[in-house]
Amino acid sequence: MVDLSWEEFERVELRVGTIVRAEDFPEARNPAFKVWVDFGELGIKKSSAQICTHYTKDELIGKQILGVLNFPPKQIGPFRSEFLVTGVPDADGGIVLVEPNLPAPNGARLR
Repeated sequence: MVDLSWEEFERVELRVGTIVRAEDFPEARNPAFKVWVDFGELGIKKSSAQICTHYTKDELIGKQILGVLNFPPKQIGPFRSEFLVTGVPDADGGIVLVEPNLPAPNGARLR
């Protein structure tokens, strides 16, 4: 593990957003969904997320998640991912989304 300064941590744009759209991503190498997330004043951004183990497209709609918004866009096959969906692996290797336990304004920054 590498220690970060507070200033380094502050550079990471971790923000809350609400999933407004989810689609299958059959071209992905690993099972994934394409998701579109409303980050309030920062707009709607899209990403690829390997979260198919624990979530269906329908149950993702309306779910608030935490995303990293200031990584450069990444091309994943034919899809351009604009932010990083945050999640943690469970004991079986599936990904569990990081999400607020109470509603928060879209675009709110992690503090």
